[in-house]
Amino acid sequence: MPILSLDEARAAGLTKAQLRGTKWRRVGPRVYASHEVADNQQTRLEAALRRLPNGACFSGPTGAFLHTIDRQSVAIEATVQPATTTSRLAGIQIRRSYLTSDEIVVRQGLPVTSALRTVIDLACRLHLIEAVMIIDAALHMRLICVDQLQAWAAAHPRYRGVAMLRRAIEYADPASESPMETRLRLVLVLGGLPKPRVQISLHDDRGIFVGRADLYYPEERLAIEYDGATHRDRLAEDNRRQNRLIQAGYRLLRFTASDVLGDPASVVEIVRKSVGASARAIPKSEVAQSG
Repeated sequence: MPILSLDEARAAGLTKAQLRGTKWRRVGPRVYASHEVADNQQTRLEAALRRLPNGACFSGPTGAFLHTIDRQSVAIEATVQPATTTSRLAGIQIRRSYLTSDEIVVRQGLPVTSALRTVIDLACRLHLIEAVMIIDAALHMRLICVDQLQAWAAAHPRYRGVAMLRRAIEYADPASESPMETRLRLVLVLGGLPKPRVQISLHDDRGIFVGRADLYYPEERLAIEYDGATHRDRLAEDNRRQNRLIQAGYRLLRFTASDVLGDPASVVEIVRKSVGASARAIPKSEVAQSG
């Protein structure tokens, strides 16, 4: 019994003193969870579900979590039908929207908007780069396809935020393997550079595979890499791969999170000089400061 309402706890013979002890923790109004699972996101959602009205489902960032599109623990969001009287619940962001039966599914034992509807809702309300990051992740996981997004946008021309959804679809690429790779690609494209190819296998003049580039400009033989948190753990192998690429006649640029998030204009300028294309300034409205 990892999670119990106060009535269930009393029926099980637990006293208030026991619930206030070290083995149990309050995770919502009149809801308690065992200490071992109280901080778990799944437990928080199960506790929240007990407070939601019938027909409600988790959505938005919570939906992205349940579909494993984004596994960060996030504030809880739920969508209710417009006629529902519930408007405020502490710790839960309530949204109202008409949802069809196929737009509500069960994931990890909890009702949630479908992967398609989750991505659409987020893409309609996020900044462009974050919207593309969500779409890229869902496409890469094969939870949705571009045709579904385009069909939904065409069927809902007046939906709030649909213009952002359409624009994000144009920039999406299912080959992208991480949110920061997507962000780096968008920084370059929104900076006025040509769209690079994504996750391309590179070979030497004998046809032997020498490495794979996160981003690649074929005419310039320019490979661009995003070095994430795991780069330090695989430093030796990354260095060997870099040597193979250079020996095979490729050029290589590498960027970190501090480059992409802290000084995107410099990233554009460095790549622009290597590509030989002119780049415009990145509009602040298009580049959010967090991802």
